[in-house]
Amino acid sequence: MPLAPMSDLRFRIALIAHIAFILLICLPGLLFVGCRKEEAPPPAAPEVEVVQVIQQDVPIVHEWVGTADGLVNATIRAQVRGYLLSQNYKEGDLVKKGQVLFEIDPRSFQATLEQAKGELARQEAQYANAKANLDRIKPLVAQNAVSKKDLDDATGAERSTQAAVVAARAAVENARLNLGFTKIISPIDGMPGIAKAQIGDLVGPEQAGELTTVSTIDPIKVYFAVTEQAYISFMKRFPSRTAGLEEGKNLEITLLLAEGSRYPYKGTFYAIDRQVDVRTGTLRAAALFPNPASFLRPGQFVRVHVVAGINKGALLVPQRAVMELQGGHQVAVVGTDNIVQIRLVQVGERVGALWVISGGLTQNERVVAEGIQKVKQGMAVSPKPFVPTSTAVPEDSPNSPDRPSAGGR
Repeated sequence: MPLAPMSDLRFRIALIAHIAFILLICLPGLLFVGCRKEEAPPPAAPEVEVVQVIQQDVPIVHEWVGTADGLVNATIRAQVRGYLLSQNYKEGDLVKKGQVLFEIDPRSFQATLEQAKGELARQEAQYANAKANLDRIKPLVAQNAVSKKDLDDATGAERSTQAAVVAARAAVENARLNLGFTKIISPIDGMPGIAKAQIGDLVGPEQAGELTTVSTIDPIKVYFAVTEQAYISFMKRFPSRTAGLEEGKNLEITLLLAEGSRYPYKGTFYAIDRQVDVRTGTLRAAALFPNPASFLRPGQFVRVHVVAGINKGALLVPQRAVMELQGGHQVAVVGTDNIVQIRLVQVGERVGALWVISGGLTQNERVVAEGIQKVKQGMAVSPKPFVPTSTAVPEDSPNSPDRPSAGGR
């Protein structure tokens, strides 16, 4: 009986040791199972919108800022000095050639004319007397009734008085012209500007400034500056200067007004300046536009569109598909295996919402048009068709490399 407690104690010790042994073996496994994280599934391929490269003919349209000006601008000035009596036209209305615009007080000029006429009459009378005297002396010379000196004196008097008559007639004509200049007329058909002199002002050739300006505005002339590169590119297409100028007359030239609307009449090439402006590297060119309603006015700013030719079979992609990076241009090309390839391309003109690609792409390739920021080289993507608002090239799209926004600069 005294041995029972010892046996129970040994049993308990053995049980505890057995439990500790089991815990020692199983605890690392339990800890490993508790700490192990569940592996994440591979990321899904990002969804992007792709578009196939477009191939079509594109009009080569240059756009420049232009300024309207009168075909002829006649500056109206007073040619004689006097006080302005009247203004005989309504500002802004068209006037005809020869129409009186202003009148200067004519009284002093009328008096000068009458005085000149009187002097002419006096000189004519003296001439008639000298001529009659010469006619009387000539027969007497043959009879030795008068001396040779008398003949010479009579001849000199006749010629002197004849010259005085010529001078008096010129004075009359000058006085008549000055009297006529008191009526200031328009030398051309056109539209006069607002008068810069008021009734009662003392005007004359010595006064600075003009009275007004009359401009022929139908047709109206539009000046615009052509870049030297565009000029060279155009002229290289023709073997001679004459052929180039003749072709220039066939250019399609249109205008965009300041608020964005299109002017309804097309223009024709008029002239190009003789030299390049060394400060800007441009040549000044001019085109004529019909202006029957006097809608365009001198000094008005417009945008000039010139269709210089056709780019046959041009490759185009949406502008949003092109990334500009450090002076270069990239597109994300999606292959048939839906793997992305980042590729450098050469860009040309912008055509509406599209961009001409001059190198680096082929017609049958696809490029990312939406979601380009999510892709990188070698990435798998899930493509779906891109639906643009318009993929067609607008008929009058400004795709000039001379525009500030053009990629072909």
